[in-house]
Amino acid sequence: MYNKYTLSNGIKVLCEKVEGVRSVSIGIWVGAGSRFEDKENNGVSHFLEHMLFKGTRTRSAKQIAEEIDAVGGQINAFTGRECTCFYTKTLDEYSDVALDILSDIILNSKLTKPDINIERNVIIEEINMYEDSPEDLVHDLMTEQMWGKSPLGLPILGTAECLAGINKTSLREYISQKYIPSNIVIAVAGSFDEPDTVKKLDKRFARIKSGDHTAPVADKPKFCCGVNIKQKDNEQVNLCIGLKGIELGDDDNYTLSLINNIIGGGMSSILFQKIREELGLVYSIYSYASAYKYAGQFVVYAGMNPDQCEKVYKLVWDELKRFKTEGITEDELKKAKAQFRGNYLMGLEGSLGRMNALGKSELLLGYVHTPEEILKKVDNITVSMANELADKIIDEKNYAVSAVGKVDRELF
Repeated sequence: MYNKYTLSNGIKVLCEKVEGVRSVSIGIWVGAGSRFEDKENNGVSHFLEHMLFKGTRTRSAKQIAEEIDAVGGQINAFTGRECTCFYTKTLDEYSDVALDILSDIILNSKLTKPDINIERNVIIEEINMYEDSPEDLVHDLMTEQMWGKSPLGLPILGTAECLAGINKTSLREYISQKYIPSNIVIAVAGSFDEPDTVKKLDKRFARIKSGDHTAPVADKPKFCCGVNIKQKDNEQVNLCIGLKGIELGDDDNYTLSLINNIIGGGMSSILFQKIREELGLVYSIYSYASAYKYAGQFVVYAGMNPDQCEKVYKLVWDELKRFKTEGITEDELKKAKAQFRGNYLMGLEGSLGRMNALGKSELLLGYVHTPEEILKKVDNITVSMANELADKIIDEKNYAVSAVGKVDRELF
């Protein structure tokens, strides 16, 4: 069970004690991601995430790493489409070290011009590496196609052109706009002294003020059908078929998770068993569902020899249509629920998993369901509910395609 607090400046803090662990995970969650950027500053959220580790007024980048390594801890960060998270995981006895370092990088980073220029080159290399990884690139092409002109379709890493315009002034301005109390959630999970931790968080983060800024509001994107292809002379074609999914916060996401498990969520799934195991046409094939504010997607991915692309594409649609027509059996639903339950509960076993669940949900939705509430929602899903949603999601007239490789656009 978690407890929620509000610091003196309005920052929300969620705390959950986890029995039987010696670790504590602390996450600073900020509503800053590529969805809240535009074509002028695309990539600034991710750029800033990198820059906050480059040194503060009292610590160099090396000292930040050395101090957390010295206590056997971890410090890291990630940027997504809707949020950025900076987090630590340490033994409970070193929670003060973690708090001190996290608050230092958030509040006191120097953002020097030499560091900015160095990190810009590092991120451009990251973009180049991504471009050379077609199995990753194809998912960005799908998101770009699916959400059209919406910022939700922008790449998280940004572009070299946008990165060229980012400087200390623009980074400071972005901090003042996004790193504000109404747009920050702090999540703590594991073994820790709760009242003491909340008091120390208030002392360290109380100086963050909103000024004239408010938390950004996500747009409501329109789903865009179409085909997005990047021709590359690769040995494989990497293909995605994207369907309109369920928006974040809708309980139908739990039903879609079960549908996903059955269709392509594991080695026993329909697509894996049919197209990979039985026919041997692909090395990798799977499906996944992603949910955002006011938007969602359900995507099937496959990687194959270019000569097999047309056949695999047709087979995927054949299996999706068959699934839609024949529906889900009670046995399939039971297995999918067991798979969901196992994956979900194992993901919450450590302090880091609990921290992630708390922080992301509170930041993006403003509330957190307990594990018991979530499992009850899943248990209550019926065959008719799953079949009704499958019929709605699998729509032959409303889909997007992305591909990377030697592929003929006319196939789609």
